[in-house]
Amino acid sequence: MSEALLVPLGFLLVGLLLVVMTLTSSLISRVPLSSAILYLAVGVGIGPWGLGLLVLDPLGDAALLERLTEIAVLISLFTVGLKLELPLRDARWRIPLQLATVSMLLTVGAIAAVGVWLLRLPLGVSVLLGAILAPTDPVLASDVQVADPQDRDRLRFGLTGEGGLNDGTAFPLVMLGLGLMSLHDLGEGGWRWWAVDVLWAVAGGVGIGFALGAVVGRAILYLRMRHREMLGPDEFMVLGLIALAYGTALLCHAYGFLAVFAAGLALRRVAAQPAGPAPTLAEVEGATEVGHMEPAQAPGHMMQAVERFNAQLERIAEVAVVLVVGALLTVVNFDAEVLWFVPLLLFAIRPLAVYAGLVGARVKRSQRRLIAWFGIRGIGSVYYLMYAITHGLHPVIAQRLLAITLAVVVASVLLHGISVTPLMRRYEKRKEARRVAED
Repeated sequence: MSEALLVPLGFLLVGLLLVVMTLTSSLISRVPLSSAILYLAVGVGIGPWGLGLLVLDPLGDAALLERLTEIAVLISLFTVGLKLELPLRDARWRIPLQLATVSMLLTVGAIAAVGVWLLRLPLGVSVLLGAILAPTDPVLASDVQVADPQDRDRLRFGLTGEGGLNDGTAFPLVMLGLGLMSLHDLGEGGWRWWAVDVLWAVAGGVGIGFALGAVVGRAILYLRMRHREMLGPDEFMVLGLIALAYGTALLCHAYGFLAVFAAGLALRRVAAQPAGPAPTLAEVEGATEVGHMEPAQAPGHMMQAVERFNAQLERIAEVAVVLVVGALLTVVNFDAEVLWFVPLLLFAIRPLAVYAGLVGARVKRSQRRLIAWFGIRGIGSVYYLMYAITHGLHPVIAQRLLAITLAVVVASVLLHGISVTPLMRRYEKRKEARRVAED
């Protein structure tokens, strides 16, 4: 096929995909098939195995792939933060915190042990593999996340919070793996890793993001509610706050992923606070409108615009990255080891880590089982792998980790994508039946 036809054909296929997915979104939500599965199939079709419209070198194009996946994860983390309105003092926060710390550490440890003893990988590479595969994905897991900030369901809240937190809490372990391979300075006796990569980077990322989200949110609401200022579109504020939190955290050597997640949390909390005393009659009769909106409506209006825009951005990012993953499948050599490693991770390591990590948490047995199953791997894992490649990972090791990582991601997209609709529908029906019985 001539190059003159490839470009228009590529635009035609992508445009057709987006239009079809929009027109059939309600149908897809009712069948056991996630949109990511269709994106993945199209990615394979436009890759080297198919039309050859998207040909990528996972090593040569690692920097480009790192930026693409980085942007997708940032958008999704901010979206996740916006979804979690539950007060930070609520005991239900214990579920995602334990999943993102205890369960994640157990997962990394188990994968590292498998890497050393069964895959015959060096310790540093095994730790890095564990850190790459341990985080659950906030982009592809939208079907099991809270859809309404008022949702208090422990299953959905736990999975949503875990996806937002562990993309940041995995970073110290990525740096540990790179350090054990002499690709990162851990300091004498590991002091720098503990002090900077663990303590400061985690605390600093959360603190910086939360402070910036609160300041920006309060500034916008203050100008709209007290001074009746017509401000720019809320969509610009979303992009600005994400970039501001991420850039500031990186400049301060803190984790930008945690900063963006915390910024979304803070913005949600600012908007959820009481809007203050009702406007007086003079205020109402005067210039009380901000684009035909009462001042007391400003928080709700802002959050609706932000959530709508973020959801659109998240979908676009999902399409782009899953198409890339589908195209990459055609240029990676998969060894026989993935045939036993993938089920070991999804059916043994993840469930055991969840059950051990949730000891003491108030989670029902049915919820615990579903949390154990929906450890969805995806774009975050691809980002961490590309990050390691751009920081000097040996090409031979990179090729091996790439095959394992993509195999896990694809298996997760297929297995979780097929099972999410029937399992969650069954869960909601049982929950509704119990509610009716109690009433």
